[in-house]
Amino acid sequence: MTRALDGRAALITGASQGLGLAIARAFVDAGASVVLCARDLAVLDRARVDLAAHADSGQRVIAERADVSSVDDVARIVGAATTAFPHLDILVNNAGVQGPMGDVDEVPWNDWVHAIAVNLFGSVACCRAVVPHMKALGHGKIIQLSGGGATAPTPHMSAYAASKAGIVRFVETLAQEVRPHGIDVNAIAPGALNTRMLDDVITAGPDRIGRDRYERALKQKAEGGAPVERAAALAVFLASAKSRGISGKLISAVWDPWETLDEHADDLARTDVYTLRRITPEERNLRWGKS
Repeated sequence: MTRALDGRAALITGASQGLGLAIARAFVDAGASVVLCARDLAVLDRARVDLAAHADSGQRVIAERADVSSVDDVARIVGAATTAFPHLDILVNNAGVQGPMGDVDEVPWNDWVHAIAVNLFGSVACCRAVVPHMKALGHGKIIQLSGGGATAPTPHMSAYAASKAGIVRFVETLAQEVRPHGIDVNAIAPGALNTRMLDDVITAGPDRIGRDRYERALKQKAEGGAPVERAAALAVFLASAKSRGISGKLISAVWDPWETLDEHADDLARTDVYTLRRITPEERNLRWGKS
């Protein structure tokens, strides 16, 4: 039985735990070979051993330690991936940090900059390194993890919000640049996940993160949050041939009907559905916006 990613190879950043590991596992189950990247070598190697046990004889699971905020590390891991898999088909930019929590005028500046360096610059660096390879292949799939910070203000987490919004607009822009080369680029909003980032919010407490967000985090922790498997399944869809031509979109793993989006590819291509945009007064039934 043919699987959705049989014969494909993927580079996945931030793949040692949490959502990144869930995506890697879903890719292996779907038939792909994978290169896993993360900063903690010990945790990364445990993930490699775990995934290799699920892989078939024709699949390979490779681990490469890397910090995506380092362009040297990015060049090294992409070089290793394209050497191991000359047909590297898929890039998943999952590596990310939450950044400093607190008022923007009070958090350490270096921490704020570091969050942008990892979340935004690291993603762009990985794309810059992989795109020439995909152009030469004549196809490719780039999947970027985004989040709620891209679509709504996130007080006390300004670096996270700014980086995630920047990522989505970069995805929209890159998608137009590489469309002639058969490369699809999309972002995933995975939903409110119960990962170590949620634990960091709870640890920060209401004084740093705000009472409302703190209480929402506690409720999410108690109720379980969105399943990581749902976001991982969306990543498989976007990495597969079934989603060919769907590009430049921010798709919610929880709320959007992504399983059938291939049936609406023409509508997606000709409209601004699932994109960031400015809302005009007329769209809110306000007359003062007319000239």
